[in-house]
Parts: sequence; structure tokens; C-alpha cells
Amino acid sequence: MSIKVEKKKLLLTGIFAVAIVAVMLLMPRPNRHKYTYEENRPWGYSLLTAPFDITVYRDSATVRAMTDSIDRTLVPIFRRDEEIPARVVASVSASHQLTSPTRGRLCQLIQELYDRGIVGQTAASAIASGKLTDVKFNENNVNVTYSTASFISQRDAYAMIDSVFRNNPERSVIQKLDLARLLMPNIVEDREATANYRESLIQPVIAGIGVIQQGERIIDRGDIVTPQLYQVLKSYEATLEKMSEGSRTSQLLILLGRLLFTALIFGCIPVYFLINRREWFIPRRMAAILLLMVGFYVFAMATAHTFMSGIYLVPLAMLPVIVMVFFDSRTAFFINILEVILCSVWASFQFEFIVVESIAGTAAIFSLNELSKRSQLLRSAFIAFLAYTVSYLGVELMSTGTLTSATPRILGYFALSSVMISFAYILIFVFEKIFGMVSVVTLVELSDINTPLLRRLSTECPGTFQHSMAVSNLASEAAHNIGANVQLVRAGALYHDIGKIGNPQFFTENQYGPNPHDNLLPHQSARIIINHINDGMKMATEAKLPKAICDLITQHHGHGLAKYFYTMEQRQHPDKEIDPAPFTYPGPNPQTREASILMMADAVEAASRSMTDHSDKAIKALVDRMIDSQVEEGLHNDSPLSFRDISEIKRTFIKRLRSMYHARIQYPEEIRRKRADKHDEPDQAPAADAKS
Repeated sequence: MSIKVEKKKLLLTGIFAVAIVAVMLLMPRPNRHKYTYEENRPWGYSLLTAPFDITVYRDSATVRAMTDSIDRTLVPIFRRDEEIPARVVASVSASHQLTSPTRGRLCQLIQELYDRGIVGQTAASAIASGKLTDVKFNENNVNVTYSTASFISQRDAYAMIDSVFRNNPERSVIQKLDLARLLMPNIVEDREATANYRESLIQPVIAGIGVIQQGERIIDRGDIVTPQLYQVLKSYEATLEKMSEGSRTSQLLILLGRLLFTALIFGCIPVYFLINRREWFIPRRMAAILLLMVGFYVFAMATAHTFMSGIYLVPLAMLPVIVMVFFDSRTAFFINILEVILCSVWASFQFEFIVVESIAGTAAIFSLNELSKRSQLLRSAFIAFLAYTVSYLGVELMSTGTLTSATPRILGYFALSSVMISFAYILIFVFEKIFGMVSVVTLVELSDINTPLLRRLSTECPGTFQHSMAVSNLASEAAHNIGANVQLVRAGALYHDIGKIGNPQFFTENQYGPNPHDNLLPHQSARIIINHINDGMKMATEAKLPKAICDLITQHHGHGLAKYFYTMEQRQHPDKEIDPAPFTYPGPNPQTREASILMMADAVEAASRSMTDHSDKAIKALVDRMIDSQVEEGLHNDSPLSFRDISEIKRTFIKRLRSMYHARIQYPEEIRRKRADKHDEPDQAPAADAKS
């Protein structure tokens, strides 16, 4: 048991460590100037003057656009290689197999082609496609532009020579010269010169476009951050960053600060669960929460990098909706606040972001008391949008006294993020499959008595089905009163005895004739009764029931005894100590409040069916006896159930059983008048009566 606990602790530690490291690595670079602002919105700080000379640069988007324009219109620089024509002509002149007239004419044609300019295949293709209409040549340190219309490719040059000498008797001798190999391009690109030329064009683009003198006013509170001022402020930031970076001590302190911040955020989660919801502090549930938090954090980082105020595109109000489905509203509110604080590091206006997202997330929680229908998500999305809009407008008016041109854009972001909330059901379904958790929607669907398994139970084991319905009513009301998961208890109660389908006649509630146990030994009967747990698990697995329901099936008897048959065995062997193992259910004991409630409701409901005295005193005595015996046997030791919860469960059961077995009024027999004999009464009423 201790090994299992240690393994669980190590797994939880590893999960939280991975989440902390992931968020630390993805944190934004430190913002040393502490200013947050956006273009076309008012400056929210006091007067800012230049503490030093500030060189103003173009923004990155403008630089990128101008650079792209330069690359599109750049004319490459080529050079003319004079050695290649001379080498080819010399090679042809050295051939003595040709007659002098043919040799002279061939050398003249080759020189004419080289004078036009022979280019390589790549350049020829660019010329043919129209991408290379001009080139530059460096002449006396001046780049002169020439048209490429006269240039010819190696292949075309050879084809022209071949066509000129096609009818010449010496053509075969010319072909042996291998001119296709000799005709090398003499017009080639000078890549180094082209790169230097491009650099000379780009340098003025990335160079400063102005200087703010030291002491000069930059911006004051209330001034609109125009595009020009935006560039000045960005240049100011870049200069500050360059002046302050490079210190190893500073980098270590920044890293330490990130560690403290993320550890504090994620460290609050185990503290919360250990104090309030200890039964949920298990690896798969913590992994689900941390995956959601890190996922939304990455989404916030991506949108903040991509769009101005893009962080408002993140549907953070979806997070508490998903958490509430698998946990509860208190946990959803807590996780929502932590996630908003975590993502605020990417917000330009952190106060505004925290207020708006906190209000929207809270509104989404309150709008969705319990997700039992998919259509409820549409209502939550609409309410979240209203909360986003009203809170944003309130903060904007409070901070600046006006609505800026950015307002329509941000309201559009709110609309998109609200629409995404309505698709939370997809994530809920995915998390159910990955982490084995179960949502209220799934539990509601499973509670439908028309599901195949429950229909089979009602048909083949009608008594067990009625018992399960009664247990479901008892348990769900008790769960509601102590704040447990009502839908889980209700669904679990309906399925907890499905294992009885295999041998319905061996269970009292389904017996209408001879008792088959009369022909069996007590330990044989006990084995059949106990096996309904394993049989139920097999059927649940085949039906792909959620793990939470399967846990209730295995835990609703815990390690309890089949007491009736154990007692019968003791009576048959009074002088022998009976081993309880063959009469003990496989367990485990209840691990959750829901499993404990189901165990109590199952025992109390079954025992109540054998009562002959249904007085309040008898009902109270029955409930106390059944539940107290389970507590004394230690069956609920692994459950987080408190004594206050047990007292409330008892009160609920007593009240419910009292209403089920209350005394009913005895209806008096109907008094029927004897009808008079035909001979004693007239066939027709008197005339006077008839007229009246």
C-alpha cells in the first residue's frame, strides 16, 4: 500500500514539474520599462521624456514590406567572362581537320554568339519566363543595366551553329569537335556583387529614420499613441533592452522570478484539493487540469504574438465550464482565477485583462449550474459575451473616459471567443476518453432506463431493477444534501447490480417460487451472490461504461461479508471457526463519498423490504443499525466521508423511507343502493315528474 502511495506522489510531482517547466520556458521576455500600450489608444502613464538620445527605427512590418519590395524588383549583377570565348575560338582554330574557309567561318560565328552573350540554363529559363528581363554589369564601378533580350542559351547557341553548317560537307568533322561541351556561358551572375548591391539597398530601410534628443518630450498622459509615437516608444524599448541585457546575474534573477511565479500558481492547486477535495487529488485528474491550463496558456501566447490584443481571442471562459463539468463550480472558479493570472503575462493591459476575463469566467460558471444538455452551452456563450462586453466597456470608460477605435475590434474578438465556448462539448468528450473522467451529460444519458443494459435488467431481473430504482432515489437525495455528485450516484445506483442478470433467481427480490439456495451449501450460495460483482464488471466493460460507474459497481459492497450465509455456515458448524474469506466481497472499500452513499443506500433499502413495522422508531433504528455496523467494520475508512455527512445521510434516508412507508388512509367501501324489484317499482315515472 505504501509503495502505491509513493508511486502516486512521484507521479503527481512529475506532472506538476512538467507543467511548471513548460510554462517557464514559454514565458515572455522581461518587460523592463513596465509600460503597456497599443496603437491608437490613449497613453495611460505620466509624462515620458527621452532619458538619452533615441534613434527611431521603422517597425518590423514596414521593414519586412520594404525588404520584400526590394527583393521583388532587385536586378542581379552579372559579369562577362572574356576568357571563355578566346578559349573556345582557340580550340576550334587548332583543329586541322577543317579547311581554312570552314574554320574561319565557324570561329567568326562562335565569336558573334559570344558577343551576343551565352547564359546558363537557369538564367535562360528565367529569361524565357519573363522573370529576368534586365541585368546589371559593373562598368568602371558603376552598375549599368542591360536588356537580356539578345542573350542566348548554350543549347540554342549549339543549335544555331548546327543549322548554319547543316549542308556543309565538313559537318561531321564539326560535330567531332564536341561544341556542345565547349560552348560554356560567358554571361554569369556575380552572386557576391548581387548580395552587396542588395545590402546597400536594404541598409537605408533598417537604418534609423530620426533621432529624439535627450530631454525631449515623447508622450504625456491621455495622448493618443499614433503610429509615429508607437515607433518612437518601440525604439525606446529596444534601446533600453540593449542597454540592460547581458548581465548573468540579471538573467538568473529573471529565471528565479519565473520559477517563483509559476510555482506559486501551480502550487495553489494541490493545496486547494488537499483542503477541499482530497478525493480528487489523483494523477489523472491533476493531469487533466494542468493540460487544460497549459493548453490555454499556449493558445494565449500564440494569439498575443499574432494579433494586436489577440489574447482576447482565447476563450478562457471555456476553461471553467469544462472544469465544472468534471469537478464542481467552486473548483471551476478557483482554476479560472489562476489561469487568468497566468495568462495575464501576455496581456498589454493586465488590469483590464484580469478584470474582464475573471468576470466573464464567473458569469459562465453561474450560467451553467449543471451541464445536462448541449444547448446549455449556447446560453453560456451568450452570457459570457455580455459579461465580456459590459466589463470591458466599464474598464475602458473608467480608465480613459472614452471609447477608442480599438473597441469594435476587441468586441469582435469577444464574439469569436464566446462562439468557441459553445464547442466546449468537443473538449469534454476528448477528456472523457483520454482521462477516463465522466461528465454530467454522459451520466444523464446513462441514467436513461431505455439504455440496452437497463432495459435488459428490467426485463430479466424486474425485482433487482425496482431495487436499483429505489436505491437511486435514496442515494441521489443523500448526495444532494451533502454536496456529492448527484448524477454519478444516480447512474451508479442504476447499474450497481447489473451482475445479477446472469443468475436472477438466486437473489431474493427476483424469486417467485422455490429458493434455489435451499439445495446449496452456504459457501456455495455465498460464492454465487458475491460473483455478481465480477459479473457486473464484465458486463460494464463490454458496455464500455465509464470508470467512475465501474468503481461504484466494485465498491458498493467493499470488503463486506455476505452475512446471511456466513451466519448459516457458523450455525451448521458451531464447533468450528469459520474462515470469512469465502464469504467476503472482493472490494475495494468505498474510495469516494459517492461510493459510500451507494453502499449505505443499498444496504438500507434491501433491509427495509423485510420490515413489518414501519413506524418512525423502527425506520430510524434500521437506518442507524445498518450504517453504524458498516462504520464499525471500517468499510468507509478509505472514503472522505465526514461524521457530519453520515448524520445527514441518515436523516435523509429516514425521511425518505418514512415517506415511502407512510400509513395510508383506508377508503370506506362504497355504499350501493339495492335496486328495487321490477314488480315493486313502476316502469315509468309519474306524468308530473316526467314533465318536470
